Amino acid sequence: ENRNRNVSFIIILHPPSSMLNTLTRKSFCGRATQSAARISSVQEQRSSLHVATSIEAMRDYRAKNPSISFVPTMGALHDGHLTLVRRAKEMNSKVVVSIFVNPTQFSAGEDLDKYPRQLEADLEKLRPLGVDCVFTPTQADMYPGGSLCHVEPANFSHISEGLARPDFFRGVATVVCKLFNIVQPTYTFFGQKDISQCILIQRMVRDLNMPVIVTVCPTIRESDGLAMSSRNAYLHPVERPACNVLYKALSAAKLYCDQTKDNRFPAKREDIIATVNSILRQEPLVTQIEYVSVASHRDMTELTSYSAHAAGAGAVISAAIRIGNVRLIDNVLVGQAIPDILK
Repeated sequence: ENRNRNVSFIIILHPPSSMLNTLTRKSFCGRATQSAARISSVQEQRSSLHVATSIEAMRDYRAKNPSISFVPTMGALHDGHLTLVRRAKEMNSKVVVSIFVNPTQFSAGEDLDKYPRQLEADLEKLRPLGVDCVFTPTQADMYPGGSLCHVEPANFSHISEGLARPDFFRGVATVVCKLFNIVQPTYTFFGQKDISQCILIQRMVRDLNMPVIVTVCPTIRESDGLAMSSRNAYLHPVERPACNVLYKALSAAKLYCDQTKDNRFPAKREDIIATVNSILRQEPLVTQIEYVSVASHRDMTELTSYSAHAAGAGAVISAAIRIGNVRLIDNVLVGQAIPDILK
């Protein structure tokens, strides 16, 4: 009568406790081995960093990858650079970082020879972030003898930073143009600390119809406000605590400009500069104030005033100072400059 019924049986076995301990250990070891294998696989993937040491090698790599997120650097990487790399990783494309100390952006008497070069340490910082390729060209590759052409950015030699560093912007524009031609990125990332460079590159890409999307990321700072920079390594321990005076001074100027929202009078250029200088001069370790600039966020030409009520009003307040022998630069953005520059 019950022959045609489907009957399921559950058999429960109770092994001896010694066997149970053995089975438990085997199960645990199996899971641990699988977990270790997964971790090892992730670590191996992260450490598989391709290093292209020539233009030809970089172009070969580019030809195999349809989309590139590019972070150009001069090495001596710090958290500011690494933040750009992390942002580049968000773009769902291969991440390429270049490390090249560009000689053409150093003026005579500057720190080209002593600029920190630490390739192996830089590679170790990039591996855990999942960078796919590092481009490390030689000077002979980038600047073969007999070159006739360069990029001359109109008017940038006459802005405050250009007057302080002759030929600097020509060197920056030329090397970035060359890197874009070699890497052919879809996206590229720069830090706000070098604001004049950022505005120059945004304009160069627009004016020369380069098919790359430029993203400028906010300045990364130390806990006391000092903008992170490779040159901070030059600072003497006695000098370091004084360095936050630059950001304090610029922040006070930004607050002064922002207060024009509450009245109908613009902030005059000379008053903005005086606000910065008054704070800088309170710090005895500031050995030189090279310049304080109140400039347009579109082309870095100097402004006569700033008013929050003016349509599309924006400004870049920047300064360069020396503490001891170390040159520090920094900037703050005001008004429309913030959404127009920071993407």
